[in-house]
Amino acid sequence: MPRRPRRRPPPSSVPPPVRRIEAGPDGHDYEVRPITAGRAVKTYRCPGCDHEIRPNTAHLVVWPADAGESAADDRRHWHTPCWTHRGTRRPTRKWS
Repeated sequence: MPRRPRRRPPPSSVPPPVRRIEAGPDGHDYEVRPITAGRAVKTYRCPGCDHEIRPNTAHLVVWPADAGESAADDRRHWHTPCWTHRGTRRPTRKWS
C-alpha cells in the first residue's frame, strides 16, 4: 500500500522566524533574520561575495538595528557563510 504524503502544518502554526541582534565589525548593531529555503522565492545579490542568492536557498536578511523593521531600503540578503565571515573580508557593496 503506498504511503500518504505528510501533511504540512497550517501556516498559522508555524513559529515566526528567530531574529537576533549582532554587533558588526564596524561597531554598529544589525538585526539578523534567517530565511528558510522554502520561503526564499526571489533572486538576490549577496553584498559579501557579489554572487546571486538563488530561490530555494536558505540565507539571512540583515539590516541596521536602529533603522527599524520598516526600513526596507536598508535590508540586505546575505549568504550565511558570507555574513559569518564578514569581519575577515570586505563587502563588495556599500550600505547606503
